Amino acid sequence: MPGTAAPQNHSAEAVAPIADEAPGYAVEDFNYPGAAKILAEQGITLKRGDGHIVLATCAADTGQLEVWARNSDKVCFHVTGNSGYLTLEIPSVYLIKGNDYTAQVDMTVGTEEKSYDIAKNTWTPVGESADEQGREFLLVEIRTTK
Repeated sequence: MPGTAAPQNHSAEAVAPIADEAPGYAVEDFNYPGAAKILAEQGITLKRGDGHIVLATCAADTGQLEVWARNSDKVCFHVTGNSGYLTLEIPSVYLIKGNDYTAQVDMTVGTEEKSYDIAKNTWTPVGESADEQGREFLLVEIRTTK
């Protein structure tokens, strides 16, 4: 037929669908965001959590959970939700001030692990201040419930 273009020869690659692969999935690994920067700047190792216990700038009368360690400044955590957990490493912890949540902490010294119940809205001696031998304990986990 005059005026009609001849069919062009296309390879199979040129007409293959481009959406053969499905998009990737977002998977929550519960690793603490920005942990490397926090370690470099503050010497605190934040590992994993559910997002209900987060590192915060310490401020008076804010209902924060306060952790006191011999080798660092006071470290504060903002707690939300009905329950939460955070694994971390803060050496030489000796005192924790509770907030409105029921809290428990796990600490280690050598191969020994000890758990402490943190009193609501008051100071609780932990680690070396609660240990007869005065050993330095490492704070490794915080758990809270409302």
